[in-house]
Amino acid sequence: MKQAGRQAPNDSASRPASNENYLLISAFSASAQSPLVAISKRISECGCNLAEARVSTLGNELSVLALAQGAWDAIAKLENALARLERDGELRLSHFRTSAKQQQSNLLPYVVEVVAADKPGVLFQLAEFFAQQSITIEQLHSTRYRAMQTGADMFSAQITVGIPNTMHIAALRDDFLEFCDGLNLDAIMDPMKF
Repeated sequence: MKQAGRQAPNDSASRPASNENYLLISAFSASAQSPLVAISKRISECGCNLAEARVSTLGNELSVLALAQGAWDAIAKLENALARLERDGELRLSHFRTSAKQQQSNLLPYVVEVVAADKPGVLFQLAEFFAQQSITIEQLHSTRYRAMQTGADMFSAQITVGIPNTMHIAALRDDFLEFCDGLNLDAIMDPMKF
């Protein structure tokens, strides 16, 4: 019999809603074997959904970042399947539970593209500029390459940033372009087109 004023323990109160459980997975393998196939297969077999994925070749390694979503028992089953997959030695894996990204309606998405002669510290200086402005870097892709005409080593970056909607965009753009001019970087900053 339940006493007045006391509630029975509720195990579901400590768990997220049935399909609001997330597992972030990072996998690496030699580029000849795609970890995306192995990871997405396990996600599907365990009754989870692949909510987001990123695939990239870095050096001789193919990397996958995947966000699986599902019921708590399906996520637990997936954790076990990933542990077996790693023990088999096919992939280098890490994974942990996370939550869904909170929507931030106060951030305006902008795309920044930078090209410059490659030199140490360029990416650090770009990241530091945005951090000092309280601007979040949402996505980033950078690479080195050799210029076709001159053979010079070049740096290129495509960055998606979230700019607070209280920030004066024209002033920020002017500050950013002045910063890039000081470092001899060719850059643009434009609103993201959907």
